[in-house]
Amino acid sequence: MAAVEKAYWPGTGLLTGIPRRDRRGCYYEAYIPDPLCDREFLIGGEEAADVSDAEVAVSGLDRESVRLADTEALARLLLRAESISSSKIEGLEVGARRLLRADIAIENGEDPHDITASEVLDNIEATTRAIALIKDDAQITVPMLLEVHRTLLKGTSLADIAGGLRTAQNWIGGSDHNPCSADYIPPPPAHVEPLMEDLCRFCNMDHLPTVAQAAIAHAQFESIHPFADGNGRVGRALIHLVFRRRGLTKEVTPPVSLILATRANDYVRGLQATRYLGPPDTLDARRGLNLWLGTFASACTRAVTDAEAFETRIDRLQEQWRERVGPLRSDSLIYRLMAKLPGSPLITTTSVMRLLDCSRPTALQAVTRLQSAGVLHATRPDAKRNQIYEARELIDLFTSFERQLASPSGNTHTDPPARQVPARLSRR
Repeated sequence: MAAVEKAYWPGTGLLTGIPRRDRRGCYYEAYIPDPLCDREFLIGGEEAADVSDAEVAVSGLDRESVRLADTEALARLLLRAESISSSKIEGLEVGARRLLRADIAIENGEDPHDITASEVLDNIEATTRAIALIKDDAQITVPMLLEVHRTLLKGTSLADIAGGLRTAQNWIGGSDHNPCSADYIPPPPAHVEPLMEDLCRFCNMDHLPTVAQAAIAHAQFESIHPFADGNGRVGRALIHLVFRRRGLTKEVTPPVSLILATRANDYVRGLQATRYLGPPDTLDARRGLNLWLGTFASACTRAVTDAEAFETRIDRLQEQWRERVGPLRSDSLIYRLMAKLPGSPLITTTSVMRLLDCSRPTALQAVTRLQSAGVLHATRPDAKRNQIYEARELIDLFTSFERQLASPSGNTHTDPPARQVPARLSRR
C-alpha cells in the first residue's frame, strides 16, 4: 500500500546567513509509492480510447515519416525539440539558432562559450544515448538509467553525483534549505533502489498498452525522484525508452515534453493525482490514475499532430528550394545536400564533405550553388576560413514549430504561447 513515512528535519539554530524560517526544524512526511509489478491497473473507457488514439498516432508518425527523402533528418529535429523541451520544463531555455551554433562550434573543435547551450546539448546526447540503448527487445535496467543520468550531468558542476542514486532526502518546491514547506517529498533514500528495480521490471512487461505503460512509468519515476538532480530529464527520456522497447517508435521521437511543458499545470496535477494513500484499488487511486493517463495520452496525440504539420512544412520548403536551384538530376549532390539540411541546418564545407562523402572542392561548389539560390546564408560573411552556413528558412520554420507547440490550441495567432518561447519571426 502507498503510504507516508514521518521523519524529523533537525534544522540548525546557528546564524548561518539564511532566514530563520529556513533554519528551523520540522516534522515532514515522505511519500512511498506502491510498487508497480504486482498492481492491477483498471483503465476507464474514455481513457482507454485516448490511449488507443495516442498509440495509433505515434506509430503512424513513425511509419509514415518515411515519405521524406531523409527520415533521419526529421527524426533528429524532433529529437532536438524533445531534448530542448525537457530542459525548458526545468528552466534551461535556449533558442534553436543559438543551440545549433554551439553544436557546430563543438563539432569544429571550438569552445562555444555558451554554458547553457552546452548543457542542452548534453541533454540531447543523453536522450540520444537512452534511445540507442534499446535495441532488439533489450531490457530497461537501473544501470541503463544510471548511464543516461551520467551522460546528462557529465561536464557540469553536478558531475560528482552523475550516474548515482541519491543517498539523501530530497524534495520539490518550498525552501532550498529544508523540506518544511515542500510541495512534494519523495521516499527516503532506503526505498529508492528497490522501487527503481521494481520500476524497471514493470517497464519490461507487456501487459498494458504502450502509451499507458510509458505514462505510469514516468509518473512512478517522478514520484521516486531517484537522483539528487536531473530527475525530470531522465524521467522524460524513460518515456521514449518504453516506446522504443515496445516497438511503438523506431525512427521518430514525438516531442511529448513540449506539450507537457505547455500544459504544465495539467502535467503537475496529473502527476500529483497518481500519489494516493492506501491500496491501489480505491476509487481515488483509480480516478487519479485515469486523470494522468488522459493527460499523457492527449499530450502524445497533440505532439504527433503538430509534428506531422511540421513534416509537411519541411517537405514544402524543400520543394521551394528545388524550384529556386533549378533543374538537376534527382540524385545530384546538390539535391542530396538539400535533403540533408533538415538534420543539419548549420553546415561547414567540412561537414558537407562528411555528409556526402565528397571532396572539398565538390562540397564548396554545392554550398556556393545553394548560397546563390538563397537556400544557405553565411553566418560570418567576413570570415576567411571556417565559414558556417545556415539554412535560415529551416531554422525559422523550427522556431515557428516551437511556438506552435507552446500554444494551448496550436495556433499562435489566436492563442498565444503559454510559456516562454522564441519571438515571432519578423518578415524579411
